[in-house]
Amino acid sequence: MAYDTAEAQQQLLDALAAAAEDVGFALGALGDAYERLDDAGADQLEEGLFGPVQAAYGRAKRTHTEFADRHHLPRGSFETPPAGAPSRGVRDFLEQAVDAVARADAALATLQDSMMPVEVGDPELRAGMAEVRRQLGKVAGQAREFVRRLGR
Repeated sequence: MAYDTAEAQQQLLDALAAAAEDVGFALGALGDAYERLDDAGADQLEEGLFGPVQAAYGRAKRTHTEFADRHHLPRGSFETPPAGAPSRGVRDFLEQAVDAVARADAALATLQDSMMPVEVGDPELRAGMAEVRRQLGKVAGQAREFVRRLGR
């Protein structure tokens, strides 16, 4: 399928922004979980989950901005990650974070599987999306392991 270059570039940019917003939401939910943990649990959460999600969020925003700049498109405005939705506890916040990460990963996978990034994207865009997905790849497993150890 052939794509109109300008339209496809904007679609890529919009999809990347939406994925970054999902990662930002996950970051907010993890921050809420962090606030409800003791020091040891908070340290484990930071190392196993918050750090990789924060790195993915930064990379997604940077990839978005650099792609916009290279193609003379308007940059997105990324607000401070929002707080997670009201919750009953740490497990709920972790579930919200994992769900948001899954949405972001699925959106990026769909983009990667389409021909759009190849036809109108650039190598830096493809590398950025791959790096974000790499950072997010272990989050669900890390969250399950964290919940398993929670309260021990």
